[in-house]
Amino acid sequence: MRSSNITDTAPLPGQSPLPFAVSLGDPAGIGPEIVAKSWVMRDARGLPPFFAVGDVAALRAVWLGPIALISAPEDAAAAFGSALPCLQVGQAGEIIPGTPSVDGARTAFESLEASVGLARSGSAAGIVTAPVGKEQLYGVGFTHPGQTEFVAERCGVSPHNAVMMLAGPSLKVVPVTIHIPLSEVPAALTIDLIRARAITTAKGLQKNFGIARPRLAVAGLNPHAGEGGALGREEIDIIRPAVESLRDEGFDIVGPLAADGMFHARARETYDAALCIYHDQALIPIKTLNFDDGVNITLGLPIVRTSPDHGTAFGIAGTDSANPGAMIAALRMAADAARARLAYAA
Repeated sequence: MRSSNITDTAPLPGQSPLPFAVSLGDPAGIGPEIVAKSWVMRDARGLPPFFAVGDVAALRAVWLGPIALISAPEDAAAAFGSALPCLQVGQAGEIIPGTPSVDGARTAFESLEASVGLARSGSAAGIVTAPVGKEQLYGVGFTHPGQTEFVAERCGVSPHNAVMMLAGPSLKVVPVTIHIPLSEVPAALTIDLIRARAITTAKGLQKNFGIARPRLAVAGLNPHAGEGGALGREEIDIIRPAVESLRDEGFDIVGPLAADGMFHARARETYDAALCIYHDQALIPIKTLNFDDGVNITLGLPIVRTSPDHGTAFGIAGTDSANPGAMIAALRMAADAARARLAYAA
């Protein structure tokens, strides 16, 4: 994977001159490998300057390429053309790819915390987060459902106003409810929750994607969108009132729609983002269509945050078989979002 090509690190027109902070995630997962492979492909894929945040030993465990230890983010751009810059955070102890550990989880936590702080302070253009093992994180004091909720809290944004969007070349989806049991979804679903998710999504599409008037489609919860109440009343009592109130306020939004007919090619042409009621209703279509280049982007934050839309893949860690496509897509989307935010603010 070693590359000797020298990259011109001057920012593109409208691009922030700051590099992006990339937290390495769990050192025993595929995060270090896909970050290293992304650096190797920086020229071919037109990636913005970035630096890894975490234990450099995690990179060394899976990669023999050039690494430049940096002491501050401002050193990253100068090093980026000839080596992968790395800001040392944490000590993961003995790293065995595919075998997570307590020390590794603690280092993942520390690198995530440091990356958010760098972006919040204006030292990084934004953050890209490699996958973490939540089961391992919970053992070291992590109390959030996922990285999205952690980043939102550190940015002072309420959970209702931080939206997890999964975005790929052919589809953008937002789960209205996220990491809760399916049996709890009906009770968690409220008019206010749908409204908050939709408003943040519309504003996020404007700010991060440059879509002046976003078109939103909202799925129903039940088969056939409830079939007029015969298969459930959530569409009548909750989803439709939320959609109608937003439409009355000027939003371009439709729903509730039968979810089984929302994701074929012609249907996707009619909206910019689909709001789905529960986790798998959103994740199944995006992973079917864009498994290798799907990106998790958090809307509603004061910083840019993206992540590959996949997990740690402990089963293939250390085998040099991890596909960096989603990490590359996350880096490119972060750069695009940063440029769109500059234009939006102008």
